[in-house]
This record gives sequence, C-alpha cells and structure tokens, in this order.
Amino acid sequence: MDENENKDIVEGNGFTMNSVPEADKSNEAEPAAETGTEPAKESSAADPSYSKYDESANTYTWQPASEANPQDKSSGKKDKKVKREKKKGGFFSKLAVVIVLALIFGIVAGAASFGMNSGLTHFFGDGSAQQIETTDSTIGSTDSTGTTSGSAGSMDVSGIVAEVMPSVVAITTTQTVDYGSYFPGLDSGQSEEVQSGSGSGIIIGKNDTELLIITNNHVVEGTTSLYVQFVNDVKVNAVVKSAQASEDLAVVAVPLSEIDADTISQIKIATLATDEVKVGEGAIAIGNALGYGQSVTTGVISAVNREVTVDNLTLTLIQTDAAINPGNSGGALLNMKGEVVGINAAKYSSNAVEGMGFAIPISSKSEIINQLITAETKNKVDESQKGYLGIYGRDVSSDLSQAYNIPEGVYVVQVIDGGAAKAAGIKQSDVITELDGQTVSSMTDLQAQLEYYSAGESIPIKIMTVSDNAYVEKELNITLTGQIE
Repeated sequence: MDENENKDIVEGNGFTMNSVPEADKSNEAEPAAETGTEPAKESSAADPSYSKYDESANTYTWQPASEANPQDKSSGKKDKKVKREKKKGGFFSKLAVVIVLALIFGIVAGAASFGMNSGLTHFFGDGSAQQIETTDSTIGSTDSTGTTSGSAGSMDVSGIVAEVMPSVVAITTTQTVDYGSYFPGLDSGQSEEVQSGSGSGIIIGKNDTELLIITNNHVVEGTTSLYVQFVNDVKVNAVVKSAQASEDLAVVAVPLSEIDADTISQIKIATLATDEVKVGEGAIAIGNALGYGQSVTTGVISAVNREVTVDNLTLTLIQTDAAINPGNSGGALLNMKGEVVGINAAKYSSNAVEGMGFAIPISSKSEIINQLITAETKNKVDESQKGYLGIYGRDVSSDLSQAYNIPEGVYVVQVIDGGAAKAAGIKQSDVITELDGQTVSSMTDLQAQLEYYSAGESIPIKIMTVSDNAYVEKELNITLTGQIE
C-alpha cells in the first residue's frame, strides 16, 4: 500500500459533545499517535476516507443539552455547523449528519475512585428472545409474554413498562478535566475541574460477584468514577468493566456485595430479543431523560439499517420516532413483548426534522456483548503509569478494507524507535486487530484499551502482517513502555 494513501485517522475517543469539524479543515486530518507526539507524515487530500463537504448542501446545527439547565441556550458560544455532502441514493441512504448524542453534562464537585474483580460465566442462550443465564435466581428476569402486536403509540403500555422498568438503571458519571489558566504565564493554582454526566443502562446479567449492565461507550468514556441508580432509587458505585468504542458499547459492573437484599429483590435481568425488528412495529423507549430519572416515550420502528456517522464513527442503527432525549443514551428500546431490541444511542437535531431517534440493534451485537461481559474487570491506571505501544496508526474501516484489500483494524503508519511495538517486531503496514483478547477496530478502541495497562506490563496482541503479498495473522507478546517524548 502506498504510504501516501489514507493518512487520515479518527482521533479522540468516540463521540464528542462540544464540536464538529469545520468544512475548511476537512483535509487536515493526520495519523494519530497514542504517544501524544506530533505525527511525522502529512495527510493527503486525495484520501478517499476524508470527510468531504458540499458547499451547496444543507446546514445543520449541533445542539448539545445542559444538565444544569436543559433549556438554556445562552452560553455565549455560537452554534457550530457542518455541511453534509449529498450522496446518491437519497437522503436516507447514508445519514452522515450531525447527531445529538443523548448524553448530558454539568458541573459538580468531588470525585471518587474504586475497583472490583470479576469472573463471568454467562452467555447468550438460543431462541428468539433469550435472556442471559444467571447462576442465582434471587435476581428476577423480565416476563416477555406481554402484548405481541399493535402500535405503542395507540395503546396502553403501562403493563410492559412496569415489567421492564426494574431492568433499567440511571447512570451518573464524574470526569476530571484538565484546563489551563485564563492568564498565560500565570499559575492560577488550579488545573482541573470535575464534570458530571447522565445516562442510562440495561441490566443484562450477573456472575458470582458482579451485576452486569450494558450501556453506550459515550456514556462512560473517560469517567473518573460512576454510580448507578436502581428502580428503588438506591445508588451504588460501579466501574466500567469493558468497552468497545467502535461499536459505542460498554459494560458496567456493580459488585453484588454492595447491593442490599431489598434492591436485589426488586431488580430484574432484561430479556434481549434476537429476532430483527420490523418497520412499523411498536417501540417503547425507557431512559434517564435529562438526568431527572426514568421516563417513557412511545412510537414505532421507523427504519432499520440506518448508517449514522458522528465524529468519523459510523454505526448501523434502528431509527424510531419514540423520543430519544438527552440522558436516554444506554437505555432500552423495547418491542411490544417487552424485549429489548435496541440500546438508545442518539437523536437527530434539526429545525426541519422531528422524531428521529436511533438505537443500536441488540440482535446483531450478541457476539460483541458476550466479549464485553466475559472480559476481566480492570481498573484504569494512573496517567503517569500508563503503558504505550509506540506507534502512529490510522483506522481501516470496512469500506477501506474492501477498497484496498487491507484487514480491518489499525494500520501502522509508523513505528517509533525505542517503543514497545518496535521491540516486539511490529512494522509499518502491519494491521493491529486484537489486544489482550479484545477486538481492535480503530485507534479509539486501541487508546481506550491501553488505559488499563501499565508500562512494563506484557500483553498478547494480534496483528495482520504481509507475507508473500498477502496478509497473514500473527500473535505476539508485547511489553508496554512509558510515553516516549
């Protein structure tokens, strides 16, 4: 592969709430380095994976919500706009537009840190709507024998909601964010602040020591600490067990030892649907809207297999007209049987469009969810102890994989001298596909996974490397190093 091709990369960690790229900067993307140093190569404007903007296209406005005052739009900052490139096949063939993520932030004081161990033995069962098996019958499971037909918008869904509400939790996160002095050259004596975010989650299983909750990665990404609130309003500290940033999925673990007997008796494990949803069938969305507590909206399945792109991350989602409000991210999208068919993820915001919410389909994510719930629970390491591979890389999406016959994963643009990758034998043009048993689909995945490993720690890594003009899989053990200046 010509090293001048496809030099752009998804930078950062998944969805963002505060900015979108300006049209005149769409050709400035560079290879990302998890070392934090400047990349050595310039990007090519001819790169087919660049974000392109059509000056004649419609303009949409990013509209984040605020937890402190959801209706306040007087922040003093101008709305940022992006322009959408028109593509063949119509407006809905590929919805690469600004999506407002259903996650909200505010300012709070204080933070906490904690961690636990795990050992999961649950897997998805067979059948059209199987829940994750449990080793203890003290936690109930939702009854999926409710209404089987009809539209949620035209009937009473209170029975379904009452059955499923014990399976949905509110998630509150805190995140420490560094910031600089307002006066250059002067030390204000303060270098960080704590922000709070609100989202939702769905109880999908448990093991001998943990209750397991599925949510969106963007709900818990970068958090310093978090807690969940159950149906009886009891709050319990939790940790992020595992995450797949490229799928916007994460699993949160709550120690069973921290959950009182009364709460155990009231919560339930959700029933997950494995059948694909059909356009026109009823839909019910449950989530922690605006951080005010669980609420319910109803509608129908408007469309399936919608490709939605946010910050260079493209997901194939269910579209519904049931309102997906800020704070609903990670909550449940239900069918009329009370089965979870999707994980609420985003909404489309435009003055010209109403009723466009999106959810990650459960039926196509069982393998990824199983991988997440069976992962070992690990704690993030301190930044000063964090391990690095020592590479510059770029994403190889499914589209690029097909176009250039390169495996999906992270394409190694450059290997840094003195780094872990160099010592392990990784070279330019290799593609990283797996780290310590976790799939690597993007630099976002790779960076997120490395947050749990210290310098000096040895972990297995899988790469695809060129041999006889073809890519072959190779497994290596790599010892991480500290950050190379």
